[in-house]
Amino acid sequence: MTLANKFTTSRLIMAPVFFVIYLLPRFLPSNFAFMPADGGNIPIGVLCSITILWLIFFLSWISDLLDGHIARKRGEVSDFGKVFDPFADTLAQITFFFCFVLDGILSPLFFLAVLYREFSILFVRNLMLKKGIAMGARMGGKIKTVAYISAVGLALLASSLLRLGFGGEIYRWSVIAAQVVFIISVIIAVVSFFDYLSVYKKTPENKY
Repeated sequence: MTLANKFTTSRLIMAPVFFVIYLLPRFLPSNFAFMPADGGNIPIGVLCSITILWLIFFLSWISDLLDGHIARKRGEVSDFGKVFDPFADTLAQITFFFCFVLDGILSPLFFLAVLYREFSILFVRNLMLKKGIAMGARMGGKIKTVAYISAVGLALLASSLLRLGFGGEIYRWSVIAAQVVFIISVIIAVVSFFDYLSVYKKTPENKY
């Protein structure tokens, strides 16, 4: 377990923690002070949950930026890391998206497209492994990740506004922005999938 892979592992740990914190208010009694109270007061539980969610989001993003850089700088680039890093990214991103779909901020139709794309990429990666190649992230996949992160950030902003009691025009426009960026990210994801597929088709069976 290299240092880079430890950073990657942190995303696997933070994803379910984000899920639990995000959905926790749904399973707590209203007097537990986790939802906005009447009279415009903001309970401390709301502020704490929102702070934790944003902290996890930023730490996940920073982890994604650092693991590849650390692996290259320390000479720890490996076939395992090439597969492990995108796997952790996918697990975290799907977890984030699922939370926002449950709240109606993101479209379930495009979320399904994300699932199809990611499982298809997993299938292609397995086919490449049969050829002896651990296919790392390509440029299209990296651009897709940036688009995913942007969509998550906007969706989390919309969710935070709602939990803070801002359910009016500002919330509506934040949801629209999140949905637009999400749709763009899905389009980029689908295009990048065909790029991965073309790489697979061009790779000879016994190249390695």
